[in-house]
Amino acid sequence: MVATPRTARLSFSSTPFPRAPRRRFAAVRASAETMATEKLGIKVERNPPESRLSELGVRQWPKWGCEKSKFPWTYSAKETCYLLQGKVKVYPEGHGEEFVEIAAGDLVVFPKGMSCTWDVAEAVDKHYNFE
Repeated sequence: MVATPRTARLSFSSTPFPRAPRRRFAAVRASAETMATEKLGIKVERNPPESRLSELGVRQWPKWGCEKSKFPWTYSAKETCYLLQGKVKVYPEGHGEEFVEIAAGDLVVFPKGMSCTWDVAEAVDKHYNFE
């Protein structure tokens, strides 16, 4: 599994120390990082910020959903999707019982040509985009 930070922001400020006016210190504030991981060829970005979703135009993408079920699927094109609700174990073909679990709040990229089985544990509602 590979983890890469998507965003990281640090801000510094100098404030005089209350009892020693000549001394200064730096306060460090770090914003939350969004981590993108890749496992078995599937890229998952957990809880991306709304700014990232807006940048991609996710809310304008078509929607698709399904109930609890299990089915095979092959991606004829690269798909990026954002799960609004649900929980799924995706079993890519050729990896035995290994799977990638995706859930509400995940931004996911499936590569073109991937064959897999979707095991939907909780009904899915998602935005999707094929490239």
